[in-house]
Amino acid sequence: MDTSDLDEVENDILPDTKLVFLETTANHTMRLTDIKAVSDLAHDKGAQVMGDNTFMTPYFQQPLLHGADVVVHSATKYLNGHGDTIGGVMVGTSAFISAARHTAKNIGGALSPFNAWLIIRGMKTLALRMERHNSNALQVARYLEGHEKIDCVIYPGLPGFEQRDIAKKQMKGNGGMLAFCLKKAGDVPLFLDSVKLCSLAVSLGEVGTLVQHPATMTHAVIPADKRIKYGISDELVRLSVGLEDAEDIISDIEQALAGI
Repeated sequence: MDTSDLDEVENDILPDTKLVFLETTANHTMRLTDIKAVSDLAHDKGAQVMGDNTFMTPYFQQPLLHGADVVVHSATKYLNGHGDTIGGVMVGTSAFISAARHTAKNIGGALSPFNAWLIIRGMKTLALRMERHNSNALQVARYLEGHEKIDCVIYPGLPGFEQRDIAKKQMKGNGGMLAFCLKKAGDVPLFLDSVKLCSLAVSLGEVGTLVQHPATMTHAVIPADKRIKYGISDELVRLSVGLEDAEDIISDIEQALAGI
């Protein structure tokens, strides 16, 4: 189900549907879901809504305020912020969390005390980090938007972003994630091999800038026709913009693009 398409959401919620799961910002295409609109549709049909808010974090977006029943985060990413732990967070009513805790206990998934401490440590600087991620990402997006070798830039903070109205309605910032398409798919490997400051990695939300190619990395096992249908083309590159000086990030991207 494409939760950014309200007609599709309404048609796909069946009488026995109990839960609608969505990414508030889709990985890797940055496609936004109107949280309130989907929540209203789901609740009218007796289903609850769970939103993955990893990209925006609670600092920039709070889905519970827009009608979602449960929010999940990959705490490995921005909440921790330093790329040195693995964990997850679920936020909801006491009743829901109690039931989820019982299931989690029986399955065996639990944070170690040290990993929990790392996440708590990281959250103490979340506001400061997210402001810098946001500022850097906007500067990088603006640079890429004007480059002759870039076909498109997808970032909610750009005036031309297709879903800018939804972003303004439910987000207080635009985050540190963006995607862009090179004009030639064949240039992607050379670009990825040429970056020096940016690191080639599939994670996101840490202090360093990370770049990856979804078609050959995270989504390599998905048939091409299916991933292309949802916007993950061979030309698409995802960037997790870090906390370095924005000019340094742009300079690295610039020298990598110059070689293709």
